[in-house]
Amino acid sequence: MAQIVYYFSSYFALASKLPGGQTPTIRFVVPTGNFGDILARYFAKRMGLSIDRLVIATNENDILDRFVKSGRYEKHPLSSSEADGVKAHPGGVKETLAPAMDILVSSNFERLLWYLALESVAGVPQSNGEPTKQQKGTAGKVVLKWMVSLKTVGTAVVPDDVLATTRRDFASERVSDQQTVETIKHVYTTPPSAPYVLDPHSAIGVAAAMRLVEKAKQVEEKDVHFVSLSTAHPAKFSHAVDLALKEETGYDFEATVRPREFVGLEQREKRVRVIERADSELVRAAVEEMLAAEGKV
Repeated sequence: MAQIVYYFSSYFALASKLPGGQTPTIRFVVPTGNFGDILARYFAKRMGLSIDRLVIATNENDILDRFVKSGRYEKHPLSSSEADGVKAHPGGVKETLAPAMDILVSSNFERLLWYLALESVAGVPQSNGEPTKQQKGTAGKVVLKWMVSLKTVGTAVVPDDVLATTRRDFASERVSDQQTVETIKHVYTTPPSAPYVLDPHSAIGVAAAMRLVEKAKQVEEKDVHFVSLSTAHPAKFSHAVDLALKEETGYDFEATVRPREFVGLEQREKRVRVIERADSELVRAAVEEMLAAEGKV
């Protein structure tokens, strides 16, 4: 619910800068892993916000990009060559420079699938009012079938009309680790943004947006505005930022990136309570004991 506000706020901020009360044509580009932020935009559009399309920007864990391009929602275990030099989990998740996006099966994407099934399979257009209980049930059964297929055989294939409905509202781009690093460096060194420091997640959105701006120029879409969402602070991802900027003149992570509130945090006292085993009652007792010691219970 909180993220829905981003889209209304940025829409009106852009609209206020256009001459003659023009209605902007906006394509939002959102770095995504678990699909929550981008689902908020879908809800914003259903609430009436005028948005052209939403671009799913993924890292190398590109299950969502592959779905938009093929209609196949499938896990993709890494081959030995793909896993070289990185940690890769058996299910196919690869560790990248953007760890918050290292996800395959997104819980929020299942919610979108329900709305797609409601519209394309149960026959309830977005503009309609509240669907019937039967229509909701039909959509639920369809999504359950897809998710069972994903779990049992690793693949769920949606019908062509569901894919067409998806592409009406969504596009997608895949950005590699190398492209992420290049984008952080480009934004830091190139006016008018220089010397802005991107975190790796936001860099994936910017890389996708820059790519789409060039594509729009090629087809002469002159009045399309791209808004790329920034989704994290670079101080949390020093490895990726240093990888991109350590050779740049004037760059100093400690002096210019790390918030002053974080300085010395590593030297602060660490307070850890070890629970001897995974037991809800032990956890409950430990929490109550700590709260009692602080005088809060």
